[in-house]
Amino acid sequence: MKRDDFATVFIFHLEPSPRMPVPHLTTALDGPLLDLERRLLEHQTTIETWLRAQWQKTPAPFYASVDLRNAGFKLAPVDTNLFPAGFNNLNPAFLPLCIQAVQHAIEQVRPVTRNILIIPENHTRNLNYFQSIIRLREILAKAGFQVHIGLPPEALGDSGIRKITLLEGDICIESIRREGNRILVNDFSPCLILLNNDLAEGRPAILENLEQQIIPPLGLGWSNRLKSDHFAEYRQVVVEFSHLLEIDPWVIDPLFTDCGAVDFMTHAGEECMTESAATLLSAIQRKYDEYKLDQPPFIIVKADQGTYGMGVMTVRSALELNALNRKQRTRMATSKGGLRVSRVILQEGVYTFESWKGAVAEPVVYLIDRFVVGGFYRVHTTRGRDENLNAPGMRFEPLSFEDSCITPDQSAPPNCRPNRFYAYGVIARLALVAAARELVRHDLVRNCH
Repeated sequence: MKRDDFATVFIFHLEPSPRMPVPHLTTALDGPLLDLERRLLEHQTTIETWLRAQWQKTPAPFYASVDLRNAGFKLAPVDTNLFPAGFNNLNPAFLPLCIQAVQHAIEQVRPVTRNILIIPENHTRNLNYFQSIIRLREILAKAGFQVHIGLPPEALGDSGIRKITLLEGDICIESIRREGNRILVNDFSPCLILLNNDLAEGRPAILENLEQQIIPPLGLGWSNRLKSDHFAEYRQVVVEFSHLLEIDPWVIDPLFTDCGAVDFMTHAGEECMTESAATLLSAIQRKYDEYKLDQPPFIIVKADQGTYGMGVMTVRSALELNALNRKQRTRMATSKGGLRVSRVILQEGVYTFESWKGAVAEPVVYLIDRFVVGGFYRVHTTRGRDENLNAPGMRFEPLSFEDSCITPDQSAPPNCRPNRFYAYGVIARLALVAAARELVRHDLVRNCH
């Protein structure tokens, strides 16, 4: 991709469809993103052939969600979640796609599967999360499987069962027990165990060394996985993909670094963080200068393990890391479940110039196996375009992806709705390839596909 001289004045809006509100992004000027979209359309056959080859080498994880940021001059993933919640936020029109993808995924794992046990999060009281579990159960049931939901006994207390009633339906979480190398729920014997718990609090001993397959495998939980490892894999994927399409890797890859152990409360590792932040900001500024961008660069500092948008901060100057007050340090020192943050990743901040009814927005793409099955816009009314939107106060707007982001309209402009969504789907699948390579690196493929 060649550099373009263009003003950094972007106009983005999301237009309603006659059928339902559907986000539609438009840009005021021709810039790198439009060039990228044009290149993706021109090389669709090459892209899809290359992706098929990747899935033959490294089968995709069972499911994932990918947070994207669209700055107009850059379109890149900023997080890849391998235990996604939020299925309730997907457009119901694409439920058949989810069902077909689940059937294909489970056929690859264990073709004779009948019974599936879902292991959800342990202690959450978030009703939106349970709505997602209800939708996930519905997808599996409509795909032709018997489904139960269970947790270790210590997560349920003396009652040994938890019942929740929601508008979307009832959910019953039962106590699991172990007999030999198998997990049972009363007389229900699962063929597969589907993990929807990110294991930020550690790997439950009751799930270790089972004869039943666990998907995704325990080794992909946050007790083992690092975001910096994922983005190192993603960088290599982007190098290969960019060479294939002859584009600048930077337009789809957030720069990042990490510096080992940190402790926000004792200031341990602070010097490394400050130096790394200064180096990273300088590297981003050089790319901004190359593309003649007049936006100020920024970075995101976040826990290298964990999710739920906790332990995240925007940094515009390395000096800010030396000037954190006690409240900021306390907020950065703990992640989900009150766990101590001992490592951080410093990641290039990617602006989002998308909006929904005046609120800042970013797309989140959902995948089951290697298939894009939908997504939504995460919207926040009180956050800025250079801030983390995965925070209290966010809401979601379903995306009506055109044919699941895989059938662009070759006769239409690159930035029309199906073609922009195709671009989202391609970048999300690159992140999925990176996650698949994580499976290989950790020698977990035998437990997944």
